[in-house]
Amino acid sequence: MSFTSNPIYVLAMLCLMVILAAYAGKTKFGKQFGAALLVILFTAVLANLNLIPTASNSIELYSGIFHYVAPISIFYLLLNVNLTSIKKAGLPMIGLFIVGSIATTLGILISWFILSPESVLGNDAKVIAGMLTGTYTGGSVNFNAVALEYNFQENGVLYAGTIAVDNVVTTLWIIATLAFPMILRRFWKDKKQTNTFKTVNEVHPEDEAIDLISLMWLLFLGVAAFYISELIAKALPQLPSILTLSTIGILLAQTKFVANLKGSHNLGLYLVFIFLAVIGAYCELNAVAELKEVGVTLLLFAGLAVILHGVITILLGGLLYRDWEMIAIVSQANVGGGTTAIALAESFNRKELVLPAILVGTLGTALGSYLGFLVVYIL
Repeated sequence: MSFTSNPIYVLAMLCLMVILAAYAGKTKFGKQFGAALLVILFTAVLANLNLIPTASNSIELYSGIFHYVAPISIFYLLLNVNLTSIKKAGLPMIGLFIVGSIATTLGILISWFILSPESVLGNDAKVIAGMLTGTYTGGSVNFNAVALEYNFQENGVLYAGTIAVDNVVTTLWIIATLAFPMILRRFWKDKKQTNTFKTVNEVHPEDEAIDLISLMWLLFLGVAAFYISELIAKALPQLPSILTLSTIGILLAQTKFVANLKGSHNLGLYLVFIFLAVIGAYCELNAVAELKEVGVTLLLFAGLAVILHGVITILLGGLLYRDWEMIAIVSQANVGGGTTAIALAESFNRKELVLPAILVGTLGTALGSYLGFLVVYIL
């Protein structure tokens, strides 16, 4: 085992990138981007310089962070949820999410007719279009659901290449959605802007003084809630464990004892940073380049589809409900999934959108496979 794949070394580097991003995010230049975006960029640079593993030589540490750290980070962030604050956000978020899902489907179809990927990818192009529709509606679950139906995973090189392209496009879209609310406000003001853009490295006063008792309880609650959600998922496979974990977090947040615990927000945010660091590591440019013409075709097809999704979502969202931060979060829930959408909600300091981000992310998981199969059928 080389030192670059040693899990302790890799974890240390991920933690270091989070620290550097937090400090860089406080500088005059860094404030324009925010710590969430910077940690992705810093880690992507490390990965592409082969200083830490990438997606093609992924290690178990990365899988563990996706499986354990990301869900538990959501749990901690939900311990700050005030149910009364999300009433107004619920319906607009769902409406915008449906717009975003339709925009994904249209983006794939338009990209197909513009680029004609079947001329390079052959008969596999239709399946890839369905897989990308699924993943850019609700996440990797839908990506694999479509792939398994058509045994696409047996085409090892093309399957791995599609995953690599998906990772690159998803990472770039996280960067785009973090940036476009600031850019759009210069040309098209929000109809009702209740929150100014704030970076995630701003300190929440209620979290300043985390004490040992709070830390002990938070660690216990996070691990215990995750274990319970996994048990329920085994008994009821049709119920996603993240929904159970979220429900436990929301219910606990309404109790006085948990509400008085200090540090849940910062603890959850730190774990989100670690998750985003792995997202950056998965942005593997070499894997796409090695596929040559196939890789370029995949990248252009997926990239154009996501850009079209963004344009359609911004235009329709701007006409229906002009809240750029909410539109960015919804778009990220489509393309990147619930966890990255939550990271955006925290980046924008929109705590009232954390729970709706989870809900629409789950809705995407339910809807994505259907739209993916629909696209395969249409093409």
